[in-house]
Amino acid sequence: MAALWRRRLPGAAGLCRTARALSGKPEYDLLVVGGGSGGLACAKEAAQFGRKVAVLDYVEPSPQGTKWGLGGTCVNVGCIPKKLMHQAALLGSALKDAQHYGWNIAHPVHHNWSEMAQAVQNYVKSLNWGHRVQLQDKKVKYFNVKGSFSDPHTIRGLTKGGKETILTAEKIVIATGGRPKYPTHVAGALEYGITSDDLFWLKESPGKTLVVGASYISLECAGFLTGIGLDTTVMMRSIPLRGFDQQMASLVTEYMESYGTKFLKKCIPTKVEKLESNRLQVTWKNTDSGREEADSFDTVMWAVGRAPDTKALNLEAVGVKTNSETGKIIVDASEATSVPHIYAVGDITEGRPELTPTAIAAGKLLAQRLFGQSSELMDYDNVPTTVFTPLEYGCVGLSEEKAMQCYGSDNIEVYHAYYKPLEFTVAERDATQCYMKMVCLREREQRILGLHFIGPNAGEVIQGFALGIKCGATYPQLMKTVGIHPTCAEEITKLHITKRSGLDATVTGC
Repeated sequence: MAALWRRRLPGAAGLCRTARALSGKPEYDLLVVGGGSGGLACAKEAAQFGRKVAVLDYVEPSPQGTKWGLGGTCVNVGCIPKKLMHQAALLGSALKDAQHYGWNIAHPVHHNWSEMAQAVQNYVKSLNWGHRVQLQDKKVKYFNVKGSFSDPHTIRGLTKGGKETILTAEKIVIATGGRPKYPTHVAGALEYGITSDDLFWLKESPGKTLVVGASYISLECAGFLTGIGLDTTVMMRSIPLRGFDQQMASLVTEYMESYGTKFLKKCIPTKVEKLESNRLQVTWKNTDSGREEADSFDTVMWAVGRAPDTKALNLEAVGVKTNSETGKIIVDASEATSVPHIYAVGDITEGRPELTPTAIAAGKLLAQRLFGQSSELMDYDNVPTTVFTPLEYGCVGLSEEKAMQCYGSDNIEVYHAYYKPLEFTVAERDATQCYMKMVCLREREQRILGLHFIGPNAGEVIQGFALGIKCGATYPQLMKTVGIHPTCAEEITKLHITKRSGLDATVTGC
């Protein structure tokens, strides 16, 4: 009977419905559409309960023709290659510091993009293979096909060559994630620009680069491009790091400017043209002055937001509701869509953080509820994250603005400090933007609402404190915590100056 579901026959969808009615049972217990972080986590967890599980994954090449393997955005064109290229840039800074510590570094120091890119790409490919092996080990069937709904229990899959595969399942999870947006209203944007889908797979250096947008993706990419010695400019329409604490966002961009990244503020691109030299001439308008300006670049990268990858799914046919403005799938607290047996996790869902760890956790918990008799829901509060800009920014909990909005400025207390990492001293590095703040309720218990840290290894610092904040830590409890000396993180355990006091928050002494 299993073979019947997959036969390529005219009217196969109708045949599947007839056969399903005869057998009374679909072929799979769970079918996951999307082989990224959330989808793979859900599929592997479901298989642990002895269920018959399949994963469909298909990467539509980017407009520039870039494609990749199993694992989703994070593995192939997101967190992993980004962090590795960020590390390449940090090593460049370390070479400058090393001279102050007695190392003789031969000059000039050159960076080889091709060598770095090949090493990063090789590692990513090893992860693609690892995911396939894990699925095989856990007896999860993998189909490299593009899936779309034929009916609420049936997915029609098409291979690259157009071969059709029909799959049926009792429960279906949508986890197709998102893809970068192109500003199609800008002439030449699609034709000549790239996105983060392409940057990490370039064989040759992008050269002089314009990054359009002020999201964390934009700033992270611009940061490591500057760090490896490329002439890099960020074009910002409005504010940087929308949704993050804006005091911290300003410090991040201030440091980037001092680090060598150029910023075109309050500017919007109007057209991109290819010159005879093969360079790209970008024309933009300054929204403050109204003036039009232009410059030429080797590469133009768009980082103007992401859109859910739902177009090919045929969601309307089965009644899965989406937000008409964002295109994202509407889910409840249990990740259920408007169709009872169809679920969704990760970046494709409305109102969820677009983060790999939340997608993984949500996918696992969903499988446990569906097949493991669990009732535990994903808790999306106090999720920590880090922006891997040249000077990293890590945070957990509420921004200062959000805390004021929720509780009122009179009911919150903000403890803060400007500090200098010990490693910066001998290297004579500027620490003007090394800053931390803790947002607390003012009431007697002084529960911590948010923690924000800019400095080296911000992700490592925030990850530890996130546990305490998740457990409802209070300011007095943190003050009883003994710091590890000498570290940047210990300064958090010594925060005592409030913004309200107006006192100088610069840390002195060791």
